[in-house]
Order: sequence, then structure tokens, then C-alpha cells
Amino acid sequence: MRRVAFIGIGLCLALGAAAQDTPYTLGSKLFTENVILAEMATQRLRAAGFAAEHREGLGGTQFLWQALLAGDLDAYPEYTGTLRYEIFAGDAVATDAALRTALAAEGLRMTPPLGFNNTYALGMRREHAEALGLRTISDLRQHPDLRFGFSNEFLDRGDGWPALRTAYGLPQTDVRGLDHDLAYRGLESGDLDVIDLYATDAEIAYYDLAVLQDDRQHFPTYHAVYLYRADLPAAAARLLDGFAQQLPESTMVAMNAQAKLERVPEAQVAAVFLAATFALDVAGAAVQTRTERIRQRTLEHLGLVGGSLLAAILLAIPLGVAAAAYPRLGVVILGIVGVLYTIPALALLVFMIPLLGIGGPPAMVALFLYSLLPIVRNTHAGLTSIDPALRVSAEALGLSAWAKLTRIELPLASRAVLAGIKTAAVINIGTATLGALIGAGGYGQPILTGIRLDDLGLILEGAVPAAVLALLAQYGFDLSERLFVPKGLRL
Repeated sequence: MRRVAFIGIGLCLALGAAAQDTPYTLGSKLFTENVILAEMATQRLRAAGFAAEHREGLGGTQFLWQALLAGDLDAYPEYTGTLRYEIFAGDAVATDAALRTALAAEGLRMTPPLGFNNTYALGMRREHAEALGLRTISDLRQHPDLRFGFSNEFLDRGDGWPALRTAYGLPQTDVRGLDHDLAYRGLESGDLDVIDLYATDAEIAYYDLAVLQDDRQHFPTYHAVYLYRADLPAAAARLLDGFAQQLPESTMVAMNAQAKLERVPEAQVAAVFLAATFALDVAGAAVQTRTERIRQRTLEHLGLVGGSLLAAILLAIPLGVAAAAYPRLGVVILGIVGVLYTIPALALLVFMIPLLGIGGPPAMVALFLYSLLPIVRNTHAGLTSIDPALRVSAEALGLSAWAKLTRIELPLASRAVLAGIKTAAVINIGTATLGALIGAGGYGQPILTGIRLDDLGLILEGAVPAAVLALLAQYGFDLSERLFVPKGLRL
């Protein structure tokens, strides 16, 4: 087991040496427009000499808001309607001045509006809406059997489905939550009848959707802005403020179309805009090749899996030994690690954020906790299944408890212990893809980006290497039996 520890420590040190912290971190939500806006700000800061990085597709509003408050992010793109009805719901922030005052109390600032209003709307396939004679949201009351598909955030936010249903008295009950980008596919395939739209979505024109009139003016304005921490240097803040009124709605729709429909990387879309608007030559600094992306994601994924697995091995094997030696304590230990394993992976990642922030550390801790059960349970099972006669023989030879454990019991249980480690490794490789949701990188990043852009190639760019890595890990542990399992047990 010491060999495993040394190998794991060496791997973690090698991978950790590649990681570099950057002073300013910008985040973005899980949709293309927000990614483009964050990329624009990041590139402009870099062009001015600031070290900045962009962690894209981190999650929903509350996730980025909490990360900004905690200092894990320095800035991210937001919308005034979201601030009023989601972040400061119930507070008197009807004007931009009141909104700035509320933000200042949190140690934050807001840029002037960027130039477009990305409000919510409801949309349908045009031929379906015309066949039913639907032109306004109020018209939906006459068709309670329509199937609604809303983004998960829209289902729960203060200005989303609950308030919309109340404002219009909508009777529909078949309401599903799903990813915003996937909803368009559901609408196109006929699995959904009505979905929520962002006003600047390029898909509205691409699919020729009918946008239902908000005849009761339920949805507020959603002017795009940048939120940033008040301790951001004044020069950096001026660069973000300089985006004010530079982005008319038509420009934003066109950029969304480039990224979503024409498959132009968001970094390149942002670079072209900066060159045209601010005469910044950043076009060559943006896009990685596929080989470079896979190499980077592989290092990130190995770091997450290797570090968490090593820590789990060092703790889980002693816990398994203790559970086997003391049956009453064993019930408690197995119960605790079993409960940890039943917590949904995404929930466990979110639970770690208030303690450890975003990025690699919370993802590694979550993976570490998930790794405990297979190793503890297999160590316990391997030790308790040893023939009692062998223990009696060891005691008759006068071996100490430590010598009996290390020379007799653990070697006899080594195959079961190794099987538990192998199981934990394979599970970690798959579960680590969720780490991309909190900025940990790895193979989950191209998968999330591919889902957002409806790009099968990007999805496979993350899924295939993850599957190959899992197979290599399983094969590697099978070979490692030659090192850790006594020859007699391998015959």
C-alpha cells in the first residue's frame, strides 16, 4: 500500500505543478450569450495587461452570485431583471440607482447597460401556434393540454413559471424542466408545445418560432450588465464600464447565431467584436486546437481523479480495518460511508462550494467522499472473510497484532481491497465530469459545451476520452495484481 501512496503523491505533485492561479477570474452561466459576454470582458482585460481567466458554463444565477460574493469570481455578466426579481426579490430596487445601492451594500458594482434587453418570452412552432390561433400568452388559457418545457432555473425563479402561472391564470399541468438548449430540440421534435425563450436567442429566427405576446407585461426588462467586485482595480473597472451601450440587440443576436449555428468558437466571436469595436487585435489569442484541448482536459481530469482517489485510499483502508476489527464500530462506519454515497453527486458538489469555493478543491472533496464506500466495504469484506483457522495459526506463531495485520490479513484480503480501489477509480472517472459545472474542468467541460451548442463532436471530445480512461484504469488495476496480490492467491 505504501507503493500506491508514493505513486499517487508523485502523480498529484506532477499535475499540481501545471496548475497556475490567476489574479482575476470571470465566470459565465450555462448559455452561449453569457459565455460570449464573459469572454469579451476577459479578452479586453488581458489586452490591457491584466492576468485574467474565464471559467465558462459554471451554472445558474445563484451559483455565480454566491461565487462573486465569496470572492471566487471577480466579475460575470448578469441581467437587471434577474437582479431585481431573483437576487433582490422583495427589496425596493425598481430603479438602477436603487439596484446600485443594494449591490454596493454587498461590496459589488454594476456597469451601465451594455445595450440590449434580453427579456424572457414564450415561444411555439409557428404552424402550431397559427393552427390553434395563439398570439398572446393569455390565449394559452384555452388550451390546458399543451405541454410546457422550461429551463430548470425558469421553473423556480421569482419572475419565472410560478409567477407567470399566477399572473395569467394558466391551467397547464404538463410542465417539465430541462436544459434551455435542449428545449429547442424538444420543440422541433414535437415532444414539447411551448418553451421559454431568451429574446436574443438565435434559434428563434432559425426555427421560425412564434413568440407569444406578453399582453399583461409580466416579464420585466433584462438589460445586460457586468457585475464586479468593488475591490477590482479602477483601471479594470473602467474597461468593463466601457462596454456600455456598445451592444445593440441585433449585434448580440448575430453573435449568438455565429456561436450556436455556425459553430464559431465563442472566444473567436468575442475577439472579432473587440477588434471591430475597440480596435483590439486579440483574434490570435483565443482558440485551442482539439489536441490541445484534450491534453488540457486530460491533465485536469487526472488531477481530480488521482488526488481524490489517493486521499480515499489512505483513509478508507484504515477505516475498513477498524470496521473489521470492531464489529459494532463497523456498523457505524459502513453506515456513514453508505449514506455519503447515496447523496446525489451534483448536490454534493454544491454542498462543498460554501466551504471550499469553486474549481478543483470542492470537486476533489466530493470525489473523495464518493470513493470511500467501495474501498471501505471491500476492505471490510476481505478481512472478515479470512478463514478463522489462519488467524489462530498466526496467533500461535506469536505474531503481534500489527504483524498479523500486515503480513497475514491484508495480503490475504489484497484482492478484495484492490477490487474496491478499482471500482472507486472507475466511478470517479465518470463522476468527475460533473466537476465542470463548478469550474473544475476535466472531460465534463467539452460535454457541457457540446450540449449547449448542440455539437456532437464536442460531446464526444469529452465522453470518448473519459470512457478510454476508465478502461485504461480498469486494465491498469488488473495488471497491478501482480504487484500487490500474493502469487498464491493469483493462481
